[in-house]
This record gives sequence, C-alpha cells and structure tokens, in this order.
Amino acid sequence: MHNKTTFYLVDASVLPEVFTSVVKAKRLLKLGKVNTVNEAVKAVGISRSAYYKYKEAVFPFTEGTRGKILTLALVLEDVPGVLSSILNIIAEARANILTMNQNIPVHGLANVTISIDTKELREDTDYLISMLGEQKGVQKIEILAKE
Repeated sequence: MHNKTTFYLVDASVLPEVFTSVVKAKRLLKLGKVNTVNEAVKAVGISRSAYYKYKEAVFPFTEGTRGKILTLALVLEDVPGVLSSILNIIAEARANILTMNQNIPVHGLANVTISIDTKELREDTDYLISMLGEQKGVQKIEILAKE
C-alpha cells in the first residue's frame, strides 16, 4: 500500500494548543534561545512526548516553502542604501536571489520585485520577511508567489 502524505492549511486559532506549542518550541531551539529539548518544552508548557510526537508533522506554513522559489513585492523609499540593506539581509539569510526588478521611483517610492530560492535559508521565510519589513525605508512587503 502506498502512503501519500496529505497537507492541510488550517488557521492556528482552531488547532489544539499543543500544535502551536510544538512550533514555538522548535523555533526556540532553532534560534538558540534554549539549548535542549527539555528547556524548550518547559518554556512552552508541553511534554517531551508531545513534542516528539508532533515535531515532524507540525510547522509554520511558510516553513513548507524551504527549497522553493519565493517572490516578494516591496515598496521602498527612494533613499540611498535602502535596497542595499534589503539585499544584505537576503544574503545573510543565505537565500539566493534569482531575479530582481526595480521600477523607477515615483513620488519618492520604488516598487521592487525579488524572487529568491529558499533552499539554503537559515531561518523560516516568516522570519526573513519580518526582518525585511523592519528595515528603515521599507514601506510595504508582500508575498506574490510561492512555488
């Protein structure tokens, strides 16, 4: 018999709390905020057995994009260094830029579209997007496509 994995996209608000806690514990470990699984599960209030039962089955939606192509649309202020800081963050995250297009600024804002390969990404794409969005001069960021 052939077992095929099936995925569902479900709003976190309707999931049992253990699922979101497992994701939080995995993130604590990944970011180095805790050193062991014991510390992670204590921090989020779940058992080790619950963590191990679900750790390979539960992950944030954007983590499923690892190794995929992610296309982002950004609106940037027309200020020297803004695009450079965006490119540096992408490079530091070990994402590979596949294509980039910047339109001529209009009224002090430039539209930029960047497609990146997330195969070697150090963090999940949510973290990368939040880092990009926090940069000075970034007015808007959105995901156009995930392939």
